[in-house]
Amino acid sequence: MTYAPKAAKPEPVCGPGEFVFAAAALDHGHIYGQTNGLLEAGGTLKWVYDPDPDKVKAFCRTFPQAKAAPSLETILNDPEVRLVAAAAIPSERCALGLRVMDSGKDYFTDKTPFTTLEQLAAARRKAAETGRKYMVYYSERLHVESAIYAGRLIDEGAIGRVVQVLGTGPHRLGKNRPDWFFRKEQYGGILCDIGSHQIEQFLYYTGCKDARVASSKVGNYRNPQHPELEDFGDATLIGDNGATGYFRVDWLTPDGLGTWGDGRTIILGTDGYIELRKYIDVAREKSGDHVYLVNHEGEYHFNVSGQIGYPFFGELILDCLNRTEHAMTQEHAFKAAELCLIAQRDAERVQ
Repeated sequence: MTYAPKAAKPEPVCGPGEFVFAAAALDHGHIYGQTNGLLEAGGTLKWVYDPDPDKVKAFCRTFPQAKAAPSLETILNDPEVRLVAAAAIPSERCALGLRVMDSGKDYFTDKTPFTTLEQLAAARRKAAETGRKYMVYYSERLHVESAIYAGRLIDEGAIGRVVQVLGTGPHRLGKNRPDWFFRKEQYGGILCDIGSHQIEQFLYYTGCKDARVASSKVGNYRNPQHPELEDFGDATLIGDNGATGYFRVDWLTPDGLGTWGDGRTIILGTDGYIELRKYIDVAREKSGDHVYLVNHEGEYHFNVSGQIGYPFFGELILDCLNRTEHAMTQEHAFKAAELCLIAQRDAERVQ
């Protein structure tokens, strides 16, 4: 069997003006990735709004087609706008999403989508009440070509049944973080925040519909000047189909690494395994998107950068237009959020 990638980048799924969207709440830089993904898939960006005019100006320098909206209500009251993409402070994401859904539009938020289980319950009710989407930008799978290709290999049966997913999500803390980043009530905790990427990937690669958190831990090892920051977290999960998962996330990336984090995923199957070196191949290549596959047929290495594209965004646009669920089901988005909130709530504090 030939495992080398053959798929070309996805083409736009609609023409100019057929899917109009807006951007709002520019608190996290992920809004740029969300916007670019929708534009590449054929979306038309009409508005941008944030109460900080400097954020709006910076956004418009990158996306000059966006018009600065005088208020959020301008976007919510515009019948042309079908979806609002946003990257608010995490604790404020749910409230914004409820307003967007009440206006008859779909919502596309940065991860983490919630910081409390009460917010999740409110969003579940609103989605059922309005029929609108509360979609989540789990970018470490949706906007990483090696992660997308791993899903295709699994679907092709390259490693048999998936029985375990190991994930690492290290990040560099860097400088000039906003104040809210260090306030747990606002960012939610490390498992709630960047742990959400890992839990979403576990559910997706294993095909689990549900899971339980067997254990979780959080700690602050290197940043005592920020007592509410958690710079380390991990968790173990057991899926409803018997698959298991373990992940570690941290803010401890050393300055010597050539990128912001050495994100890796190892997916074990009954007939082989896959390793993803998403952002760098340490001390070998600065490029990312390396896929290593080992199965009964042999050993394989693929660098899939620039070869796969990001089909989620086109699928999301079509889901919004056709009221389908091909990009991601609403329940999957909510279940990943629920499990990261439970892992955070029940985490043991380590020092």
